[in-house]
Amino acid sequence: MTVPDRAAAGGEWALGDLTFRSRLVLGTGKYPTNELMKACHQAAGTEMVTVAIRRVNLRQGEPSLLDFVDRKSIRLLPNTAGCYTAKDALLTAQLGREALATEWVKLEVIGDEKTLMPDVVGTLEAARELINQGFKVLPYVPDDVVACRKLEDLGCPAVMPLAAPIGSGLGIRNQHNLRIILECVKVPVIVDAGVGTASDVAIAMELGVTAVLLNTAVALAKDPVQMASAMKQAVEAGRLAFEAGRIPKKLYASASSPIEGVVGS
Repeated sequence: MTVPDRAAAGGEWALGDLTFRSRLVLGTGKYPTNELMKACHQAAGTEMVTVAIRRVNLRQGEPSLLDFVDRKSIRLLPNTAGCYTAKDALLTAQLGREALATEWVKLEVIGDEKTLMPDVVGTLEAARELINQGFKVLPYVPDDVVACRKLEDLGCPAVMPLAAPIGSGLGIRNQHNLRIILECVKVPVIVDAGVGTASDVAIAMELGVTAVLLNTAVALAKDPVQMASAMKQAVEAGRLAFEAGRIPKKLYASASSPIEGVVGS
């Protein structure tokens, strides 16, 4: 199964009218301190971070985690984390646009409190209305090709299928589904949620996804800064491996050296 390339080798990639070099998007939650969060962003080389609007102190003159985000090199992506209905997601997105002066939004409509799995119906409903209001919507969805195609058809500039449930650290549970999504949609595919360590990121990139979004795997690591650096290198290695093209898998061994000239032959 072949996957179409989505960016020049080792170069920039496009997200709507934006361009990035880093293929690693980080979050801003769960860090022990804001200073540590900032250090992780620097170690990862990220150019975009998600921000849960409900967690941000928007009162002018008061401390805010936004004070620890390098706005010169990092773009803010407000998200609708914690919303369980399309209505709540719409209101949260509108607040984010007003507060952060951006039309970009990561759309999350959660359907189950225990698993935090996305509500596909609610996500489609909210995405349709937000796009009508001029938002550029990046939807968090299950690894479901039908949902991804519907969201692409609505006008989403990318789709963000999960690797595993939010914060689970389980890694990619279904590579087959991601391969199908990659084959069937033309917009960038950004793996979101469930990544646990660098090898998970490398696998995602080797499949051909455009980028990876993660938070917990870095924020709650024993050494978050070192893990952020590992994630950066995993993204780069995985992308290079995808572009290089892996050898086919075989059931039996295949000699690395020719048999001609072997003694006794």
